[in-house]
Amino acid sequence: MLFGVIRFWPRAPLAESIARSQAVYDRNGRLLRLTLARDQQYRLWTPLESVSPMLVEALLLHEDQHFFHHPGVNPASLSRAAWAMASGGARQGGSTLSMQLARLYYGLETRSIVGKLHQIACALWLEARYSKRALLEAHLNLLPYGGNLQGVGAASRVYFGKRADQLALPEALSLVLIPQAPGARGPGASEPANLIAARVRLFERWVQEHPQDQRERGLVALPLRYGALSRLPFEAPHLVDRLARENAGVPELRTTLDHGLQRALEREMREYLARESRVGVRNASALLIDWRDMGVRAAIGSADFRNADLQGQVDGTRAKRSPGSALKPFLYALAIDQGLIHPRSVLKDAPTAFGPFTPENFDGAFVGPIDATQALIRSRNVPAVALHAQLKEPAFHDFLQRAGVTRMASASHYGLALALGGGETTMEELARLYALLPNRGRLRALRHLASEPEVRDGARLLSDESTFMVLDMLRQNPRPDDLVIQGVGQGGRVAWKTGTSWGFRDAWTAGVFGPYVLVVWVGEFDGRSNPAFVGVRAAAPLFFRMVDAARARPGYVEPAPTQPLHLSRIEVCTASGDLPNAECPQRSSTWFIPGVSPIRVSQVHRRIAVDVDTGRQACPPFDPQRVRWETHEFWPSDLMRLYAQAGIPRRPPPAAGDCDTSVAPGPPPQITSPLNGVSYSVRVDQIGQERLSLNANADGDVRALYWFVDDAYVGQSAPGVALSWIPTRPGRYRVSAIDERGRADRRDLEVQLVR
Repeated sequence: MLFGVIRFWPRAPLAESIARSQAVYDRNGRLLRLTLARDQQYRLWTPLESVSPMLVEALLLHEDQHFFHHPGVNPASLSRAAWAMASGGARQGGSTLSMQLARLYYGLETRSIVGKLHQIACALWLEARYSKRALLEAHLNLLPYGGNLQGVGAASRVYFGKRADQLALPEALSLVLIPQAPGARGPGASEPANLIAARVRLFERWVQEHPQDQRERGLVALPLRYGALSRLPFEAPHLVDRLARENAGVPELRTTLDHGLQRALEREMREYLARESRVGVRNASALLIDWRDMGVRAAIGSADFRNADLQGQVDGTRAKRSPGSALKPFLYALAIDQGLIHPRSVLKDAPTAFGPFTPENFDGAFVGPIDATQALIRSRNVPAVALHAQLKEPAFHDFLQRAGVTRMASASHYGLALALGGGETTMEELARLYALLPNRGRLRALRHLASEPEVRDGARLLSDESTFMVLDMLRQNPRPDDLVIQGVGQGGRVAWKTGTSWGFRDAWTAGVFGPYVLVVWVGEFDGRSNPAFVGVRAAAPLFFRMVDAARARPGYVEPAPTQPLHLSRIEVCTASGDLPNAECPQRSSTWFIPGVSPIRVSQVHRRIAVDVDTGRQACPPFDPQRVRWETHEFWPSDLMRLYAQAGIPRRPPPAAGDCDTSVAPGPPPQITSPLNGVSYSVRVDQIGQERLSLNANADGDVRALYWFVDDAYVGQSAPGVALSWIPTRPGRYRVSAIDERGRADRRDLEVQLVR
């Protein structure tokens, strides 16, 4: 009756009362970190069913064959041990497993008679309170292995680098024997001879019960190789530290990390930084995620966690840094979704003022007309800023906020410089952004733990079509020359983009390959500048070394890309990016979203009749004897200047003849100054003196523009050349520009007086 009351009185499970280490594993069960328990022991709690049955059976064979049949004390064993001690014979162990557990669990001193009686009482108490299974499990987890290493789970990991259910027979026998005398039998640089001898003796008893294991005799007698407690794994320290803090009290954490990938990327970083240290490149961070489930497969917070000079314990994957041009792919994706461009649209890379902001390119030069794909992969700043200025809903700032970029200032704080890295992101935020591309525009959270749910249908921020197109554009970015020359880089093309922050403080490369998104940063945590910190020169080589290392891992497979349903492939005129007319000599194909992408028939190439006598364009009706037909390029005047500035001048078409302007083909002029509907403020004392600039672009065959204000002629200028005009009164004006063929453009403006 009393035994039943004690046994079933409410109590906490025995396992919960034993301090345990926190174990952090990779996605495949590889140990990454084992922390100290609150009693300063390394103790990896291991359930009984997760311990090798050979170890359990060998323990019972060696220590307590009658464990499941006695009440906690074996009177026969105690009597035999007492008689041996009293008669001066060899000491014999009389303690049952329950008594040994009582000594370990309660920390008893059992060398005296009183201590031994106390141990017996405690063993009986434990037997009355808990099941044999619970007692055996607790005993296995409290076995001492020397120093502050306890339990078969921790010992298996430290000594043999494997789980307790993966032990071979010689290893299991050793883990049974070491706790008897951890000081004498504990393995060091080599296995003690007394441990080998004890293992052979125990094996002789084992084969009496398991004769089929006779084949193991030779292995049992051979010395085993042991790991050391000092070599416990300390992998991915930045991420593991963070997860351990955030999940304090959780005994086991299964992360999404891949130990093999983590080690491979760390090796590439270590070798690369050793080579580049001569130019001051000594620190880096990297983050690899699998975009299919958003699991973090590798996270390197710094080049050396223990290097105080590098501030190595700073986690670079979570630090806010300027991304430079690494955000441009998302600007282009928004522009595609809003119908501003397609991949072959022609953009202008020329000196341009956006109010007070005058962006320049990294190389200080301008290339003139350039298609959108080349503008993106060559990271031209002016086209990016021009697209940024044209975005409507969402604007770029709104998009980044929706995408989870935190701690952003207001849109007005950054202005158009946001397109060039004026804001700051973390590496994790940048990785989530790049994962938008293979995930077809859906935002999904990063996963660090296997227990975190996968979110398949995240918020849609970009369309299927634009993300597919941007990935295709980025895949046309060639690898750095030195890597190509070395012949590396097998596998599919990588969609990648670099970034360099202002002042050479941060070098980035981010991209998508196969199932992965990889982001690499090179720089210094204290923000010091170094001319070597350029994305394509400092971060890209390391990025591609890591790409190749990840591709070389077993099981790497490139997912097959799928084309969105509402995406078409069309033929365009290469020169203009528009639908080719009959005269277009060179054509190419591009992706196109029906009903969204901008499209028109190209007007660049035109077949015209040229007067053989004057060399000017002939006027209809044409005399076959006096004209010849030629195809010429008709570029707007501003693009003609850009081509000339870029060193590739275009031959202008023949000048227009004196024709009936009512049938003149081609586009009209486009006034660029003044802006339509703008109010200009003039000081009272400056009216009649303040000059305003009149300027317009025109068709390729136009040589002169004629300017009128309220039907009054004010002067003539060449296309793209400004003409000064002085307003004489406040009020509204209408400005007109008319070319030689009668085509016109008009603007309204207002002049206001200010004091």
